[in-house]
Amino acid sequence: MSEIRGLHSKDRGFVRKINGKPLVTWSESWRLERGVTLIETLMAAAILIIVVAGLVPLFTTALTQTEQQGDVATRTTEYAQDKLEQLMKLNFNDGTTDTTVFPTNPAGCTGTGANICGLGGTMVANATAGAVQPAAALAGYVDYLDTNGNLLTGVTGAAYTRQWRLLTDGTATLKTITVSVTSTPIAGSRSAPPSTTVVCIKSSGL
Repeated sequence: MSEIRGLHSKDRGFVRKINGKPLVTWSESWRLERGVTLIETLMAAAILIIVVAGLVPLFTTALTQTEQQGDVATRTTEYAQDKLEQLMKLNFNDGTTDTTVFPTNPAGCTGTGANICGLGGTMVANATAGAVQPAAALAGYVDYLDTNGNLLTGVTGAAYTRQWRLLTDGTATLKTITVSVTSTPIAGSRSAPPSTTVVCIKSSGL
């Protein structure tokens, strides 16, 4: 039978013996029970700091994405709807009203030749005026807004580019109005800038 003995003067230096063999020495027992030292605490803190520092870029990216998909995306929708409502109020064959300035200028264009704005003037069937492709902005059918949605005189300092296009149907009695707003890319963002496109149809009887 195994003999388990406690600490005796002759066994000083050992906590416990089985068959005369030490299981744990006195010094080992002290190290196991002494707790966490200051050095170990500092090492754990250093590791934690390194891990947190590695997560900072992720939080920064998340905040940028939240701003783009939240505030900026909402603004592109708001500005697109504003322009669409403005165009819908014009007469069907309006070709002189300049809506790229504030306040709107009813005689901003001559309404003839290449100097037509408004709703494209009197358009034939299946005709197009203006453009919504960012690389194909046309004068009279594009304006620029700052971060607060105020109209600018040009592209310099623009946070949003707003474009619109008019397309007649086969009978030239309906015009499809398309408005597209694209935001300027946010520095540090890897995703495409938010944009919004809205469409409405205007009849010659309205």
